[in-house]
Amino acid sequence: MAQTNRFLGKGPAAAIRRIVGPAARLCALATASVLSAAGAAESGGGKTAALAPLPDGAAQIRSAPGPSQIVITTTARLAGAIDSLRWNGREFIDSFDHGRQLQSASNLDCGTPIRAETFNPTEAGSRRDGAGPTSSSRLLHMRVEPDALQTLTQMAFWLAPGEKSGPNPAKNTTVLSDHLLLKRLRIGYKQMPQVIPYEVVFSLPIGEHHTEAVFEALTGYMPPEFSQFLQYDPRENELRPLSDGPGEIPHPVVLSLPEGTHAMGIYAPPQPAPHTTGPTYGRWRFQAEKVVKWNCVFRVRRAEGIPPGEYSFRMFVLVGDRNTVRENLAAIHAEFASKPSP
Repeated sequence: MAQTNRFLGKGPAAAIRRIVGPAARLCALATASVLSAAGAAESGGGKTAALAPLPDGAAQIRSAPGPSQIVITTTARLAGAIDSLRWNGREFIDSFDHGRQLQSASNLDCGTPIRAETFNPTEAGSRRDGAGPTSSSRLLHMRVEPDALQTLTQMAFWLAPGEKSGPNPAKNTTVLSDHLLLKRLRIGYKQMPQVIPYEVVFSLPIGEHHTEAVFEALTGYMPPEFSQFLQYDPRENELRPLSDGPGEIPHPVVLSLPEGTHAMGIYAPPQPAPHTTGPTYGRWRFQAEKVVKWNCVFRVRRAEGIPPGEYSFRMFVLVGDRNTVRENLAAIHAEFASKPSP
């Protein structure tokens, strides 16, 4: 994880002067591009330039045609969050409301005991968006290449003011948060066409006080047919059976069809940083909702307060048959296990 501080200049293009780490630098560039239209009004002989329209969030990227082709779709309904991932004739994402996607979120404590979902900026939108056609999140920037995607989103809180998660009331007082999320992904990594490098940057704003933050760097909600839960054993380079839990473990998680023809896994290399733990990997089986889920989580705790700035995380999503996912997990783990910690 890279954490940076922002230094504001006079013009929008100078909004972030000093950025440490490539992912955070991209966040700065994306933010500056969003603000550049407003900067046009600062000059031009008294003429006010119209603001550029925001992207609608609908896009599709894909790898090269063939048996390894992966197709990823984002939609306006989800403010550019990933609505669909397909490979070899099967859908891997059980997209229903505005929480069940391939997406990122955070949950923070506001200086009080942390409670699930009560201060919960969420990429795809809010709980009250339901299965509706629009999102309370705001997509600010989107760049699409044939096999790659980059977005910047101002995230909505999962709960609206006055709503509750169980007995716990929302701590936020607005629907739209001041928290930004940059994501960047590309289909294919080195000689592994079914591996998706996936980077996210959470931008924490000034003016808030938190001592604990849970970054769900990425989660995938999948159809219930992916009923076999597995964990990667790095000592033996094997996939081992995993209980339903729920909860988090230190080893990467894989969800697979029982016959092994389709599977998805998640891996994050070691990313040591002060006051930070993770990655840990969770899995859930929601019987009533007929959906299964994995996630990759990092936590930041700092008693004197978590500084505003950018918190970045690097991950890999692995797609294919169960054996291909295992082989690619072994290759990526071997690559990063051999590298010294930064």
